[in-house]
Amino acid sequence: MRSRSLLAALVLSGAVVAPAAAAPALSETSSADRTPERRAESPADQVVDLGPAEPTWHSSDGVVGQPAPYVAARRALPAQRSSTTQRRLGPGVVYTTWTETDARGPVVAHLLAVDLDRDDLRLDVVNPGKVAAVEDVLTMARDAGAVAAVNGDFYDIGRTGAPLGVTASPRRGLLNARETGWNQAFYLTRKGRPQFGEIDFEGRIKQRPSADVTNINSHFVLPGGIGIYTSRWGRTPGYEVTQGQQQDVRMVEVSGGKVVANRGKLKPGRKIRGLVLIGRGEGAKQLRKLGRGEADVTWWLRGRPRLVLTGSKLLIDDGVVQVVDDSEMHPRTAVGIDRDTHEVLLLTVDGRSDDSRGHTMVELARMMQDLGADEALNLDGGGSTTMVGGKRGVLRVLNDPSDSVLRNVANALVVRRD
Repeated sequence: MRSRSLLAALVLSGAVVAPAAAAPALSETSSADRTPERRAESPADQVVDLGPAEPTWHSSDGVVGQPAPYVAARRALPAQRSSTTQRRLGPGVVYTTWTETDARGPVVAHLLAVDLDRDDLRLDVVNPGKVAAVEDVLTMARDAGAVAAVNGDFYDIGRTGAPLGVTASPRRGLLNARETGWNQAFYLTRKGRPQFGEIDFEGRIKQRPSADVTNINSHFVLPGGIGIYTSRWGRTPGYEVTQGQQQDVRMVEVSGGKVVANRGKLKPGRKIRGLVLIGRGEGAKQLRKLGRGEADVTWWLRGRPRLVLTGSKLLIDDGVVQVVDDSEMHPRTAVGIDRDTHEVLLLTVDGRSDDSRGHTMVELARMMQDLGADEALNLDGGGSTTMVGGKRGVLRVLNDPSDSVLRNVANALVVRRD
């Protein structure tokens, strides 16, 4: 697929080609104190049949989106595009924004096309410095010296602030991961090739080979498993990581490769000197058998990818739409790859406003498909949706976040220039 030709078409088709509008003045805000809710998907016309619908995560804030109006086939005309602007943020990074209107209403979209063939451009995933922390995308991008950025993974909003899935940075290594449940990812292989698919985490305690190490620096330990927590998490977690379970749990502190404490109660808020193991159920039973002595704990991602960022669902796989939810409209963020042009496509869609209604999952997938994406992944949406970029180190917000202020989020996918 060819994204460059479509971007040129967007500019040529614009009824008005104007300079980019100034970004809104935004200030920091705290995340809403609620957790995401799973919502049932509904089938959409002209989408490949993937069998029974699965639950959908639209955004970390759990807000119910505006229902997408039904559009009869006779009214489903191609969207009319206008107010298109395109400009370079530097060699290999092109920003395009446009408005399109169809029978459901207007949508404002923002696209960053990043040329991965350039040796001076790098992708990275950044966080506020700790896994269990939040910050706005603009601040994280500035701190990273980025050219541009979008928000990343869904996260444990209002509680630990940690991402729900797997994060690995080329500079900082593996930051957080889980064995199962939130492993659909955009990643760079060991050789730097962009890919999409499931990421496998593995962990091992040499002295307890039958123990199931299920997480590292995760917002909760999988039932029956063992979670590893390092100084990258922050301070020792409490019962929020056992989902409130206080019986049949265990906390083991390891320093210098040796067990220094093994207790049946969690001790939150302490500095992590080495690492902490937290077990639930069978995991707690395995940890109880660890005496004071050697504790050889290792962990890795299968295939040793350089960069990993997870999201809720693959939108497109090998050019085919993979989602069926055409029911709720939200602000959206997505990452895709155009294998013909070797461009990474970072897309945000504004929503929850009169100027831009947002997109359903199906609409987001189709927009990415139209832009040339062969594969694409849905990232956190709603009030988290943020795109920033600029020239000569001066970054500003490019989209219109629906909270009217910048939301603090867990991490961001950034574009750096070496």
